[in-house]
Amino acid sequence: MAVERQSIVKMSRREGYALHPKAHKALVKRSVLPGFNTNSRGRSGGRGSQYSLQLREKQKVKRIYGLLEKQFSNLMKLANRTSGQSGLILLQLLEQRLDNVIYRAGFAPSRRSSRQLATHGHFLLNGIRVDIPSIRLKVGDKITLRPKSVKSSYFTHIDDNSPAPAEIPSWLKINRKKFEISVVGIPSRDDAEVDINEQLIVEYYSR
Repeated sequence: MAVERQSIVKMSRREGYALHPKAHKALVKRSVLPGFNTNSRGRSGGRGSQYSLQLREKQKVKRIYGLLEKQFSNLMKLANRTSGQSGLILLQLLEQRLDNVIYRAGFAPSRRSSRQLATHGHFLLNGIRVDIPSIRLKVGDKITLRPKSVKSSYFTHIDDNSPAPAEIPSWLKINRKKFEISVVGIPSRDDAEVDINEQLIVEYYSR
């Protein structure tokens, strides 16, 4: 399975957005783009062209959710074929991925970590072991921890490895003690990352 292997900190600096908790300090210390020094005009020398804004927004969201270009492009095509606002549908499709749901439920400190947990087959979907992070969940689905994984060091120290999030999305129901996630609704626009301009992404793929 193809994965993004670039440094998460370097990608965060390129997008000016913390793609991982450990990237926050790096952005404070070094706000310029990778490959630019403080005297260059790379980061804030102007807003740039409309195309560059669209491209950077696409790249940022793709990296927030940890997708490769082909995966992201295919989701955009699906969103365009689906009735409704393409930008909103794209965000819903991203939020409904198994790896994102594991992250949103607080069982992983980042999406990159949740993707690893999913790939290693730690979770069951409706009682069946799955190892595909991109599986799209629907209302009524139930994710549980594989019995063999309950005793693993990671999950026995889950509060240290991944503290419970301050807020759980309303479309998910979580039983943290039993490691259970139930999908009880459809994600709304407010459930996605707030610093996203999905219309720019729609415009980028409409060229």
